[in-house]
Amino acid sequence: MTDVSAPTALSFDVEGMTCAACAARIERVLNKYDGVDTAVVNYATARAQVRLRDPSEVAGLQAAVDRIGYAITPSVASDPLPRRQWEEEQLQWKRFRIAAVLSGIVVILAMFVQAAQWNTALQAILTAPVIFWIGAPFHRVALKQLRSFGASMDTLISMGTLAAFGYSLWALAQDMHPYFETGAVIVTLITLGRAFEARAKGRATNALRSLLELGADRATILTPDGTKLIPARDVMPGDRMVVDPGAKIPTDGVILSGESSLDESMLTGESRPIEKGVGSEVFGATINQHRRLVVEATRIGADTVLAQIIKMVEDAQASKAPVQRLVDRISSVFVPVVIVIAAVAVATWLALGHPAEDAFRAGIAVLIIACPCALGLATPMAILVGSARGAEMGVLFKGAEVFERSKAIDVVAFDKTGTLTTGVMTVASVLALEGEAEFLRRVGSVEAASGHPIGKAVALGVEQRDIELTEVDDAEAIAGMGATGTVDGDLIVVGKSKLLADHGMQIAPVLSDEMETLEQQGITAFVAGWDGEARGVIGVSDTVHDSAAATIATLHRLGLDTVLVTGDNRGTAEAVAEQVGIRRVEAEVLPGDKAQVVQALQHEGLTVAFVGDGINDAPALTAADLGLAIGTGTGVAIDAGDVVLMNGDPAMTSTAVRLARRTFATIRGNLFWAFIYNVAAIPLAAFGLLDPMIAAGAMAFSSVSVVLNSLRLRRFS
Repeated sequence: MTDVSAPTALSFDVEGMTCAACAARIERVLNKYDGVDTAVVNYATARAQVRLRDPSEVAGLQAAVDRIGYAITPSVASDPLPRRQWEEEQLQWKRFRIAAVLSGIVVILAMFVQAAQWNTALQAILTAPVIFWIGAPFHRVALKQLRSFGASMDTLISMGTLAAFGYSLWALAQDMHPYFETGAVIVTLITLGRAFEARAKGRATNALRSLLELGADRATILTPDGTKLIPARDVMPGDRMVVDPGAKIPTDGVILSGESSLDESMLTGESRPIEKGVGSEVFGATINQHRRLVVEATRIGADTVLAQIIKMVEDAQASKAPVQRLVDRISSVFVPVVIVIAAVAVATWLALGHPAEDAFRAGIAVLIIACPCALGLATPMAILVGSARGAEMGVLFKGAEVFERSKAIDVVAFDKTGTLTTGVMTVASVLALEGEAEFLRRVGSVEAASGHPIGKAVALGVEQRDIELTEVDDAEAIAGMGATGTVDGDLIVVGKSKLLADHGMQIAPVLSDEMETLEQQGITAFVAGWDGEARGVIGVSDTVHDSAAATIATLHRLGLDTVLVTGDNRGTAEAVAEQVGIRRVEAEVLPGDKAQVVQALQHEGLTVAFVGDGINDAPALTAADLGLAIGTGTGVAIDAGDVVLMNGDPAMTSTAVRLARRTFATIRGNLFWAFIYNVAAIPLAAFGLLDPMIAAGAMAFSSVSVVLNSLRLRRFS
């Protein structure tokens, strides 16, 4: 086999799965295949995610899965999950209608028509297509599994229905009472359950279907000969797209001309229009609301933000929560154990002298009632719906383990700028010991050259005062401290008091007092100087988000502590913390040291969630037990953290935590009832207290009930 250093991630559609045992068995086969790094099979989505070192081995994988009775085919991007689920639903309803007509006639003949040879013979004729045609998928998979010494739900259904039909033929020959209607009704009810299950899965993926349908169909591009209308999928990077008011942006790009407001709610969940102008980044499928724009395409196809969001949702739905491992282990041994229980039940009934028909009815009931559909659906269905609901609200969960981890969180640590605050800095105060205009010219020039967001705010404030900036030599930004640069031959130092002290500069008491006053007001203050002494103080302010205080209050009600982690000075940090209600402050923390603060909290025995902007806070997001990256739909933000909050509103933090916890609670509820159902129902069936037809209906209902319980997450708000 070719040695390929970087495994290729492949997605496969899986055919033939009917329960968690099927998924677990396919997963074991894939993971044992030489060349596979990891493989995860999801029963709810009927997809397998495989990391394969040699993509040419796909045919070998397919052959290995085929040998155990299933089939896998590479997923096609143009054939998304919602479409496949709709087709599956239509097929199951068609099968059910045929089975219902035939089995309905059999039930009428068995219960309401006088017993006669022709009657039972007609029942046998009508039951045969239900058992062997409608039920063919069960028998086909069960036979293939038998050849490889495996078993699944198909095995139980196949054994139960064939036993009912075989016993009825024997009874017919012995002139005894047959039970053709039992086998026919079992297949019909199970098929009905599958149809309802497929419909519910389709409802669960409505959010994903909505995302898939968001993109524009057409694009108007500028050419040397004028404008040209082309399919949106044919747009190439560098094309100039004309977007009229009310039209969708065809693909990601940058505005070349025009100003307008855009509806980006499909990305952020935020209904408020966003103002955009020349140089602004725009995203495919967002809506231009007011004026014509000319946009240069920058990203197309799978590289667009919308495509990345859809992939993240699908990846989350295909991943497994840690609790699912327990289900997989149980499912792998569940079916063989049930077969043994059914055999013991039949033998016991016969040994106690009961009629053979009673013994076989008890055994069939055990086989049918024990089908582990509900157990297999319990976890993936909740994840499917929870992650889809999150996508609708602008919360992207990057893996199923996030839902489980959210329950263990003790404390939420927040970055300040751009997280609890808007991140839009403005000059709030200037105190210069001499010549304010000259002071601002020198300081603004150095800050403009530093490239720091605060520096840009200072430079903008200086330009707004009609002061022209000067070229700077040897400009240097010092992380967490400030900036330096040479203007008119003088070394200008701008930043924290310590930075000026390191350069041997004295700070006059009046400047120190001004800095203390500003910090008490929650304004970030820094000092600037040259020629050995400080020359003035500049204060910049950042507005706290309107929802920040309510967000912190909600987290406290959830039993979570909060911490503010910022590189700002302690006075400013404590003022902001007091304004929003945060109880603990870690101030003057360098960007590279935020991860150390997270680790210190973890050493206190706390499970930590960190909320940051997804760029400067990447080390802390990685170090945290749960990283929540507040982004604005950018690729950098999407790559950071375990959860991506697609708009800048801190309220999405509490929304993400509540939704994750609600999803995990749904998983636990589903698993509890699925376990209780099997534990309680199998003994009832073994003791003859459960008719096989009632068992089939109950089994179908158990799966549907798990799906319906998961669908309640769609109403989360």
